[in-house]
Amino acid sequence: MRHKHGYRKLSRTSSHRKALLKNLAIAIILREKIETTVPKAKELKRFIEKLVSTSRNADLNTHRIVFSVLQDKESTKKLINEIAPKYEDRNGGYTSIVKTRIRRGDASPMAFISFV
Repeated sequence: MRHKHGYRKLSRTSSHRKALLKNLAIAIILREKIETTVPKAKELKRFIEKLVSTSRNADLNTHRIVFSVLQDKESTKKLINEIAPKYEDRNGGYTSIVKTRIRRGDASPMAFISFV
């Protein structure tokens, strides 16, 4: 039972799940819109919103914190210099999930996740 459990396991080990979320976050930062499964999109939303909230305060320490999570210089710069300033006056809700289709191979529900 998963009563009061805080996150989705996504049928992966903790290290694999961490790597998956990191790679999805880098993809959404660089492309600003990606298509993935609904559970992955919902978990990515939690992950990326915390990063955007952190990066709204643009200083050296913020760069270090965001880079320690993403491990990608290009996406860190884009998040702090381009994406986060758009949401200075917004208190959360930086991303939106739009359900799109059922994937043909395994009937997984798919969704687009993008920045608002």
